[in-house]
Amino acid sequence: MSTLKAKIGIIGGSGLYNMPGFTEKNEVRLETPFGAPSDAYIVGKLSGRDVAFLPRHGRGHRILPSELNFRANIYGMKMLGVERIISLSAVGSLKEEHRPTEFVIADQFFDRTMGRVSTFFGDGLVSHVSMAHPVCGELARVVKSAAQKAGITAKLGGTYLCMEGPAFSTVAESNVYRSWGMDVIGMTNLQEAKLAREAEICYTTVAMVTDYDCWHPDHDHVTVEQIIHVLHTNAANAAALVAEAVAAVPEGASCKCHSALKNAIMTDRATVPAETRKKLELIVGKYLG
Repeated sequence: MSTLKAKIGIIGGSGLYNMPGFTEKNEVRLETPFGAPSDAYIVGKLSGRDVAFLPRHGRGHRILPSELNFRANIYGMKMLGVERIISLSAVGSLKEEHRPTEFVIADQFFDRTMGRVSTFFGDGLVSHVSMAHPVCGELARVVKSAAQKAGITAKLGGTYLCMEGPAFSTVAESNVYRSWGMDVIGMTNLQEAKLAREAEICYTTVAMVTDYDCWHPDHDHVTVEQIIHVLHTNAANAAALVAEAVAAVPEGASCKCHSALKNAIMTDRATVPAETRKKLELIVGKYLG
């Protein structure tokens, strides 16, 4: 386990493979009980705080959404001592009101993925965490305030529909999602939210709108140059937002995220296999005794 520690974690999505403003930064490569994370963590100082940054798809964008080792990515954050994660994700908009270059700080998710592993548990240890409110409201409000300070348009609240990918939606699918009242569509953040909850890490999503999904009548008129411009704008805005948010994150937490497993473990402690205990010690050790 690395001797370098960080209390705040940042996960960067499409177009965001590094985080400007880091000082005293070091690359930390970790091996977890679930394999290797997407890339090395960049651990250093940002806005005077100890922060760990991970490019979700790896530098060079090498990993498909369906190929991501979500468990390793979140477990690695836990290994570094991270207590709060701000996750940034490029998304399509399913509502006219969410315009390209604007952000949505989603507070709900809807799962349209297929067979992804979304839990640390199993192998003789059963736990059922509550996902009624899948993001940390306290951290989401910090991020919303940071967006205002940075002069970035960001809506607090909305539903992120997580699709399998890697192909984008058909028009029929997009229109169904709109009829359900979904706000944005992406391919990654639901699994992160579930695993962060199990790891008792506060988690919030910043959904960065790159375009209107294919439902929009002007969608086919968008050029590659326009999309690239939006990605660059979003990356610059994300860096400004994160710097403000990191500075504003309180030292203590009054939320329930850090005790999410307290009443969630169903298995008789005496029956938990030794190998499973060892693998999940970092997450459940305080509850197994």
